[in-house]
Amino acid sequence: MTRTPSTPAPAPKRWTLGETPWQSPRAARPPAARVIIDNDFAGDPDDLYQLVHHLLSPAVEIRAVVGSRLREGDGFYPHGDSATQAAAIARDVLDRMGLDAPGLVVEGSNAPLAERTVPQRSSALDVIVGEALREDTDLPLFYVAGGGLTDLASALIAEPRIAERITVVWIGGNEHEGLATPPPGGMPIEYNLLIDVLAGQVVFTDSTVEIWQVPRDVYRQCLVSDAELRTRVAATGPVGRYLYDETVAVAEAVTEHGSLHPGTYALGDSPLVLLTALRSFFEPDSSSSRHVVMPTPVLEADGTYTACPDARPMRVYTQVDTRLMFEDMYLTLRELDTWLSAP
Repeated sequence: MTRTPSTPAPAPKRWTLGETPWQSPRAARPPAARVIIDNDFAGDPDDLYQLVHHLLSPAVEIRAVVGSRLREGDGFYPHGDSATQAAAIARDVLDRMGLDAPGLVVEGSNAPLAERTVPQRSSALDVIVGEALREDTDLPLFYVAGGGLTDLASALIAEPRIAERITVVWIGGNEHEGLATPPPGGMPIEYNLLIDVLAGQVVFTDSTVEIWQVPRDVYRQCLVSDAELRTRVAATGPVGRYLYDETVAVAEAVTEHGSLHPGTYALGDSPLVLLTALRSFFEPDSSSSRHVVMPTPVLEADGTYTACPDARPMRVYTQVDTRLMFEDMYLTLRELDTWLSAP
């Protein structure tokens, strides 16, 4: 659904990763973690908010942005080149922000896994493996995914050693019995998992990678109102207006198809920023959110879970700190606009 502009709209000022020229006074702390962003930027524009917010977060060092695929026939973007489209959109967002970062955006696979033992080769796979196997840094590496898991699963199949070097933060998956119930009329297989169920099974069941899961019941908590989007996003200059206009386009499309728009929008990918860039200062962790630790279940083909008591532990988040998450996003957008618009 996110639209690629026919003409570029570059920002009037430029900056590079590691700089924070919009901050006054500037924070002098080095990043505390590395992050690889993976999202289906051709789909729901909530991922655009996450991308902008993450890139403006100096607490983490963004090492790559993977443009990943949607299901063919998806209502947001039905064509077979959705990963290619996602990468193009991500590059456009960077240009709108004034960020000069050649090579940061890489294209994932346009096709899902065909087998759980055979990777889908792409530019993203090589970047993921290379970053995970680095020996010249002790910074922890988070792989944050707001869509399907094709490219991560492919990297895990191609080089299983990276499982011990990555923490995966994933927005997706069905509710866990005893923790939450599906929403009224919810899809039997949650949207992001349905993009590539085989990939989900590789990550959950076939690999040993550490998982922090934000399942459907939790990412649905991330609601913002139309008033917030108008006054705290659209009013923050060209970047904020772009984000707002993309959400309005979705709301209008939904209304045209006969569905009611209830006056809110779920920015469900934003916990990817919260859980990595907004951790506690002492004993760093996502301490203002809530999670349970459980043995990683077997992920079944129908999206359900089968308990596996001896499996490695995983986190399942049950509540996220939306106040911290959205207030930081609103203020950071305003700081960026103040800097970009200053003479």
